[in-house]
Amino acid sequence: MPINHLSFQGLRNLKHFVLEPSPDINVFVGDNGSGKTSLLEGIHILGMGRSFRTRHLRHAISHESDQLLLHARLPSEPLGAPSVPVGIRRHRDASELEIRLASEKVDRLARLVEALPLQLINPDAFRLLEGAPGGRREFIDWGVFHVKHDFMTVWRNFRRALKHRNALLRHDRMDASAFDVWDQELVNWGEALDAMRRDWMQAFDPVFIETLSGLIDLPGLELRYTRGWDRKRELVEVLLQGRGTDRQMGFTQQGPQRADMAVRYCKRPATEVLSRGQLKLVVSALKLAQGRLLEQATGRSCLYLVDDLPAELDAGHRRVFCQWLEKMRCQAFITSVDPEALNGGWQTDTAVSMFHVKHGEIEKR
Repeated sequence: MPINHLSFQGLRNLKHFVLEPSPDINVFVGDNGSGKTSLLEGIHILGMGRSFRTRHLRHAISHESDQLLLHARLPSEPLGAPSVPVGIRRHRDASELEIRLASEKVDRLARLVEALPLQLINPDAFRLLEGAPGGRREFIDWGVFHVKHDFMTVWRNFRRALKHRNALLRHDRMDASAFDVWDQELVNWGEALDAMRRDWMQAFDPVFIETLSGLIDLPGLELRYTRGWDRKRELVEVLLQGRGTDRQMGFTQQGPQRADMAVRYCKRPATEVLSRGQLKLVVSALKLAQGRLLEQATGRSCLYLVDDLPAELDAGHRRVFCQWLEKMRCQAFITSVDPEALNGGWQTDTAVSMFHVKHGEIEKR
C-alpha cells in the first residue's frame, strides 16, 4: 500500500518537512550525514513501531525537540475513498508510543504492521544471514503474519505457554502436574505455529528461487527450515525427556522458539562461500520475494526501504535490482550518495521522483 503523504517533525537532524512521494520509485541523494537514512528510519517507525538504528526511540528525537511526530496517509479501498491517516508520537520523557490509525488510538503494534507492510534493505541486512536465528524467525513470522489471519493468536498463546514453563524451570518448581499442563499447551500451540511456518516456507521457496535467479545465477543455493527440535521425535516427547536438563539450564531448550532458516550454497553456509556482493543479492532476493508472495497471497503490495542501493553492487546488478522493483510495481524509497549511480536503471514509463537531501532539508529535484 503506497504512502501518498509524509510529514516528519523532531526526527534526528531532519528539518520539519511535508512530502508527497511517488507511488512508484523515490530516490533521495545527498552526502553522508545529510539525513537520507533518517528519512527511511522514520518510515520504518511508522510501519514497525521501532527504529532499525536504535533500540530506544528517544535517541531518534532531535536535540532541538522534546517529541517525535511522524505522520503519513495511505490510500484506502475502494479507490477514491478518503486516505487513511497513520501517526506516531513519542515524547522524550515518555516510555510508550502513541499510535493512531484512521484517527483512532491503537494499542497493538500488529495493527500498524498490518496497515503498512514494509521491508528494509540496508547495510545491516547481512545480519539476516550472519546474525542470530531470532532475526530469521522474525523474517519468517512477518511473512506468516501477513497471510495467516490467526497467526497472532497462535503466536501469543505459544509465547504464553513458553513463559509459564520457563517460570517453573527458573523457580525450581518440579510439580509434575503443572509441567504436564504447560507442556500440553506448549505442544498444542507450538505444533500449530510450526505448521504455519512450514506452509509458508513451502510457498515462499519457489518465489525466492525465481527472484534470486532474476538477480544472480546461483543454482546451488537453497533454503532449509529447521523447526527447533529433533525432526524424528514428537515435541511432547522432547519436552518430557528434557525436563531434567531444562531445569539445570533454567529454560526450555527445544521447541519452535529455536526454529531457524539456513541459507546454504553447494551444501555449505552461504556466508562462508559467497562474496559480499553476492550475499547482498541473496538478502535482496529474500526481501523482494517477501513482497511478491504477499501480493500473490493477498493482493496487497509491500513498501521497500533501500538504503545505499549502489553499495557493493556493480552497475549491471544495480540495473537488474531496479528492474525487479519496476516489475513488482511497488513503492520504494531509495537512498544514494552518488546522484549518477542509478541513472539508466529505470524504464522511461516508471514514475521516478528525485529528491536532494542537504543539511536535513529535502527538496524535490
